[in-house]
Amino acid sequence: MSKQNNEGIPSRRRFLQKTLSIIPLAVAGSSVVSLASPAATPKSEGISAHYVPTFFNNDEWRFILAATDRLIPSDEYGPGAVGEGVPVYIDKQMELPYGYGHLWYMQPPFAEAAPELGYQSQLAPRDTYRRGIQALNGHCRRQFQQVFADLGQEQQDDLLRQLEGGKLTFDNVPGTLFFAQLLDNTKEGYLADPMHGGNQTLASWKLIGFPGARADYQQTMDNPNKPYPLGPVSISGKRSV
Repeated sequence: MSKQNNEGIPSRRRFLQKTLSIIPLAVAGSSVVSLASPAATPKSEGISAHYVPTFFNNDEWRFILAATDRLIPSDEYGPGAVGEGVPVYIDKQMELPYGYGHLWYMQPPFAEAAPELGYQSQLAPRDTYRRGIQALNGHCRRQFQQVFADLGQEQQDDLLRQLEGGKLTFDNVPGTLFFAQLLDNTKEGYLADPMHGGNQTLASWKLIGFPGARADYQQTMDNPNKPYPLGPVSISGKRSV
């Protein structure tokens, strides 16, 4: 993962600004902006701690909790991925047509191609997770005698960087593909409407000033570069606290 940028903008806000410019495009080899900081606060478990996954087994679920917490940890600017329910979002997506790869062409031939040419792997997202987590945990057991979720944060961050950079890969799933899948879904869940499982307190929308599903904010759009005066509202009518 990239080193934290120490310019004036808080790292989480910079991360979300960058994210908005690329969602919903698929990321294949994107660079992660690290959100961890020395001042990071302990993570809030939120709804993730009480959720029973429908797709992931126990070992896989522990990985998802640990990995998403490292990609977007809680800090002084707000709750992180785990507290906002991002793992819940990812689990739910795996049981939808998206998780089965039904939203795009999944027939051969399969070939290496630039990201802008679309998804090229023969693996559906759920297969990428299942194979990737098993392979990474196997690597961790051989190297550290522990699975990913039981490692220290620095070790976890180093492994994620290796996956992102292509330095760690596996026979049955490319490390870069596995990391891109995880990163994509973590960002999507953190910025999603709460009805999909993530962004449960609308924290990311508040942070970037997104009004959500408000019926009319044309007056604000006609006056750019001015903060939106009202808090965000979800599709269901949930408001930020």
